[in-house]
Amino acid sequence: MTAQLPTALPITRTCPHAPPDEHLRLLREAPISRVTLPSGMDAWALTRHEDIRAMLTDPRFSSDRRNPGFPVLTPGQRALAGFTPSLIGMDPPEHGPARRAVVGEFTVRRMAALRPRVQQVVDEHVDAMLAGPRPVDLVKALSLPVPSLVVCELLGVPYADHEFFQSRSALLLKREASAEERVGAITELRAYLGELIEAKRDEPADDLLSRQAATSDDREQLVMLAFLLLVAGHETTANMISLGVMTFLEHPGNARAIREDPSKTPLAVEELLRYFTIAEIATTRVAVADAEIGGVVIRAGEGVVALSNTGNRDPEAFERPDELDIGRGARHHLAFGFGPHQCLGQNLARLELEVVFTTLFRRIPDLRSAVPLDSLPFKDDANVYGIYEFPVTW
Repeated sequence: MTAQLPTALPITRTCPHAPPDEHLRLLREAPISRVTLPSGMDAWALTRHEDIRAMLTDPRFSSDRRNPGFPVLTPGQRALAGFTPSLIGMDPPEHGPARRAVVGEFTVRRMAALRPRVQQVVDEHVDAMLAGPRPVDLVKALSLPVPSLVVCELLGVPYADHEFFQSRSALLLKREASAEERVGAITELRAYLGELIEAKRDEPADDLLSRQAATSDDREQLVMLAFLLLVAGHETTANMISLGVMTFLEHPGNARAIREDPSKTPLAVEELLRYFTIAEIATTRVAVADAEIGGVVIRAGEGVVALSNTGNRDPEAFERPDELDIGRGARHHLAFGFGPHQCLGQNLARLELEVVFTTLFRRIPDLRSAVPLDSLPFKDDANVYGIYEFPVTW
């Protein structure tokens, strides 16, 4: 069953805990639909878990943002298509070798070795919270600095420059940012990272960018790799920390459960990732050949938007999908995408979330919000959902 044009695709939640009502309606009534995006482009919207996974593993769907049919949510995003593609914008045969060159940096074994340092970083920031005045903004005190510092150390980016790259990253994620603003932000970030990579060639250190610079002469590809990892490595995890803490405060029994038994935290992390799906429309593609998905033929040149938020609320894939169940253990969720482009840093994100939640509720068991939770300023204007400020006390 398909809906006919024009069906506008909203991207603003009416409830912080659920996808937009229109997305859920499509899942129920027209799971493969032709829609009009806020950019004015027409595309297919996929809402079912099974269909999204099928599309993301089908080589007939391209990730190349330079294809004129590639769907963008806002007009300003089209301006970025002229830049050298990062990993998320590559197709075979370029994508495989480029991903293999860096995927070893994010193995489960490497992340296990990183755990003591992540724990130290989290403890230091919780120490500062406890020693400072109350209330404290959780976003500034913990959610944002922890993943930012960790990814900076991993990449070899000076943390002293965090305000520079965080402000540019935030601008790129704003839905209403103009083409000029987007180009300006990415140009500044590329120039900064290009200079940093050249410095790594001259004086290598024990970090990811130094190792990549030692094995590759493709400066532009290295710059875009650094750009992708730096931007994705702090913004998404920071938002999940804030939303996760909010949810634990709403459900104190869950906070108590992981405090009393930290072995439950990894499953809780998976459920929170599924439940919020903060990158709601991160998986967009364009068909390069006719392909059938879920009984519907998508023609070459047509764009596809995979609604991961509804895929993670699909009752065919998850029992009681609208309920938060921290013991669910459903690792087949789509929060990190699926297929060849599945999130490179997912093991790092899981590690950071696990350490933060376990540590925070163990060390501040009486943590509470300093304002009504429904008054928090949610990121309704950004492509990655989250909270701008979160005053907490104890």
